[in-house]
Amino acid sequence: MRILLWHVHGSWTDSFVRGPHEYLLPVLPGGGPWGLGRAGRNWPESVREVALNRLDADSIDAVVLQRPEELAEVHRALGRQPGAGLPAVYLEHNTPKGDVPFTVHPLADQHAIPVVHVTHFNALFWDTGSTPTVVIEHGVPDPGHLYTGELPELAVVVNEPVRRGRVTGTDLLPRFAAAAPLQVFGMGGDELPRHTGLPPSRLTVRGDLATDALHRELARCRVYVHPLRWTSLGLALLEAMHLGMPVVALATTEAARAVPPEAGAISTDVGELVRQAELLVRDPDEARERGRAARQSVLDRYSLGPFLGAWDTLLDEIASRRFRKSRVLIPSHERKLQ
Repeated sequence: MRILLWHVHGSWTDSFVRGPHEYLLPVLPGGGPWGLGRAGRNWPESVREVALNRLDADSIDAVVLQRPEELAEVHRALGRQPGAGLPAVYLEHNTPKGDVPFTVHPLADQHAIPVVHVTHFNALFWDTGSTPTVVIEHGVPDPGHLYTGELPELAVVVNEPVRRGRVTGTDLLPRFAAAAPLQVFGMGGDELPRHTGLPPSRLTVRGDLATDALHRELARCRVYVHPLRWTSLGLALLEAMHLGMPVVALATTEAARAVPPEAGAISTDVGELVRQAELLVRDPDEARERGRAARQSVLDRYSLGPFLGAWDTLLDEIASRRFRKSRVLIPSHERKLQ
């Protein structure tokens, strides 16, 4: 199939484009959220950058939508209506915002475009009304068991920690820094020292590293810390587990499902998490053993094969309905594709 999608979430896309299809990513001269294309990523040759306004509309078999505005943009640029003239799914990456218990999804109560949630937590908390929904859990390419834990430090991966603040648990970093020095990876962390008041001896801002370099540097740290309060399931957490790192995580959103206790520590008691982080830093053998448990758990639940298989099943389903008069899909709230 030839699948159109924007480069919105780089880590998720990194997994998705490893399937058997041809992936068309709109590109613009200035890049930006509507034209990132490959953005220099080491993706398969089946991932092609395209100019949307020059694309043969009839050559596209399906579109994976990720933002509400993309519905109008696809129709404007291609003259085909997602869900009617063009098979489509809407991929929901995020937890709801605002008045959470009453947040209605932008694609609620329609039957032309199924909504795909990346976690069961998201499916539970979003109100999609009568729209058919599917949960396809994350799948992560296995970087290998790279963990050495040679540095008695804590690693954190978070993008824009100052801007996002409490959402990403940035206010909790000084508490963890009391247990061991922090290495913080990700975009937009330059203001962290000023924002947290942590000195260089307790905080090192590493910046946004390429994936391979990130994995190597993470694996040198003794423990991975996941302090995020209200986001979808962080792919960096799953990557750290793949590396064989022990993890210390807030038991919020989908982390409570993804992280077994034997993989490190998971709790809403921050004091307990800080104590466990300190214990693991002091005991390399215990850290290594918990890292092995983390790796086995993530391989069992978040491997790439089941993820790609679930997407193939769904894409075949929506494509098979392409020329039917009825666009109503069988609701699959109680079905997990894997």
